[in-house]
Amino acid sequence: MTRTRIGFVIGLAALALAVAGCGGSDNESSSTTTETTTSTDTTTTASGTTLSGSVGPGFEISLKDANGADVTTLSAGTYTINVDDQSDIHDFHLSGPGVDEATEVGTTGMTTWDVTLEAGSYHFQCDPHASTMNGDFEVT
Repeated sequence: MTRTRIGFVIGLAALALAVAGCGGSDNESSSTTTETTTSTDTTTTASGTTLSGSVGPGFEISLKDANGADVTTLSAGTYTINVDDQSDIHDFHLSGPGVDEATEVGTTGMTTWDVTLEAGSYHFQCDPHASTMNGDFEVT
């Protein structure tokens, strides 16, 4: 019975270490940085433009315009959004008037969405880490 308890305790310790290490990096630093992409830059992008979404490999999420600037304001219209999901512990979820698109947790890779953005508020987030990995923009 003692061996069973020791095995159980070791298994729990290994599980705790694995969970604590999720999303870490190879850096030797023990600090954790959380980045939320929200900017005061007000970039208006013309309809028909390609936007770039990115999530991971760390705890970063962003939506950029064709010039590489954070998206904060867009004109209503049709956009192509290329999402680079770089971590299987994250997803990229975009929602707003008439739009609800998401990549899947557990997978990585490039995804392309063609979306029609209407006037209103839009939000993107990583669903498992929504409180720290998120951003917003307006469509006028």
